[in-house]
Amino acid sequence: MARKKIKVKTNDSERDEASTVEEEVEEQEQLEGELDELETLEAELEEARAQAAEYLDGWQRAQAEFSNYRKRQEAERVQMMTLANTAVLHKILPVVDDFERAMATMPDDLRQLTWCEGVSLIKAKLDALLDSEGVKPIEAEGKEFDPVYHEAVTYEEAPGYEEGQIIGEVQRGYMLGERVLRPAMVRVAKASTASSAESKDTIENKEE
Repeated sequence: MARKKIKVKTNDSERDEASTVEEEVEEQEQLEGELDELETLEAELEEARAQAAEYLDGWQRAQAEFSNYRKRQEAERVQMMTLANTAVLHKILPVVDDFERAMATMPDDLRQLTWCEGVSLIKAKLDALLDSEGVKPIEAEGKEFDPVYHEAVTYEEAPGYEEGQIIGEVQRGYMLGERVLRPAMVRVAKASTASSAESKDTIENKEE
């Protein structure tokens, strides 16, 4: 017995519906692919940003270290120059002392002679040299004794001076900026024996 073939007829609406479903599936798959690609790009972008931030941080650290290195080098250079200048100035000061002693003991009738004027001119040039290097004399006579700036040579009774007051200067001291280049050697007043005895008697009388 022969079998009859049955043809199933589909109408246009069913075909359209099937086509629409396929298109939607394709669109969905395409959308998911684009989302996956977008997520990949975002991940790569974040990675690139993190790497850029790391490079920037490293560059900033390197720049800061180089800046600190330059500052240290400059500070060391200045310190070396200061030490060198200090050594040279220490050698010049005794020469200045000699000129000052010569000028102080020079008779008045010789000061107008040409060679004496030449000595005065050399002394003036030395003073100008010290001043140009920032060297200033330390004030001493009449000031209160300060061990930071002064070195006491003697302690003497001196009428008209209070105890601890500087009577006179034996050797001039100098400052190099804020630093003591050489302390001034000075004579310092001390309380007289009579004044000390009077003060002691006064205290004892008050106690009685």
